[in-house]
Amino acid sequence: MLTAIIVAAGSSQRMGFNKLFATIAGKPMIAHTLRAFERAISVNEIIVVAREDRHDEIRRISDAENFKKVCSIIAGGERRQDSVRAGLNRLNIDAKYVAVHDAARPLIGPEQIERVFEQCVIHGAAALAEPINDTLKRGDVDPVRLHAHHVRPAEQVIVVTGSVDRHQLYAMQTPQIFERALMEEAYRAADTENLSLTDEVSAVERFGRKVVLVPNDDFNFKITYPRDLALGEFVLKQRATRSGCK
Repeated sequence: MLTAIIVAAGSSQRMGFNKLFATIAGKPMIAHTLRAFERAISVNEIIVVAREDRHDEIRRISDAENFKKVCSIIAGGERRQDSVRAGLNRLNIDAKYVAVHDAARPLIGPEQIERVFEQCVIHGAAALAEPINDTLKRGDVDPVRLHAHHVRPAEQVIVVTGSVDRHQLYAMQTPQIFERALMEEAYRAADTENLSLTDEVSAVERFGRKVVLVPNDDFNFKITYPRDLALGEFVLKQRATRSGCK
C-alpha cells in the first residue's frame, strides 16, 4: 500500500500570493497535482498537509474533481520537515510505502510516479531527479567592491569564485518514495539530531541508506515565481492537445 503525502503548507513568499490556488490551465494548481496521484495506479490514498485556513478550499476542490483517494487534509508545521512528519503520523496502519511530493509541482504525471515507485519497491528508496545540463559556477560577494562602492545588500556584486563539474550532478525533484519503516526511522534520527532537512532524501541519506535516482526528461519544475505560471500553463495545454483533451 502506497500513501502519498502532498506538502502544501508553504507560505509562497516569493510568489506574493498563495500559488497553490492560482488558476493554471483552467484549474487550481493543487488540483493538477492531486489528479496525478489520483490517477496513479500504485497510490492507494493521499494525505494533504496544508495551512488550516485552506482546508475547506482544498476539500471543495477535491469534491469538485471527484478525487476518491484524498483521505485526510491536515495541518502543516513551520518547516517542510514538520509538515512531512505530520503526514507520517497520519499514515494508515497498512501503509507499506510513502511518497512525498511538493504540491507546487503540478506538472508531475502518473507515469513518473509509477517509475519512481517501481524502483522503490526494488531498492527501498527512490526519487525523481533531473540531470544538470547548465554550466555551473560558484559565486560569492566581492568584499572589495562592496566596501569601495558602499553597495547596499540588495545590490551586492557577485563574482565567480570557481567552476563546478556538472558530471553526475542531478537536481532533486519529487516524488520521493520510500519504504515506510525506513522513512520513519530516518526521520526519528533527524529529529534526535535536530537536523534541518530540505528533502526526504537528505534524511535517508544521512541515515546511511542508498537512494536510487530516477532520471526525468519531462517537465516537473516547481512553481516558484509568477513567471512559472505561464510556462506551466503552456506545458499543461500542450499535453492536453497531444492527448486529444480540451
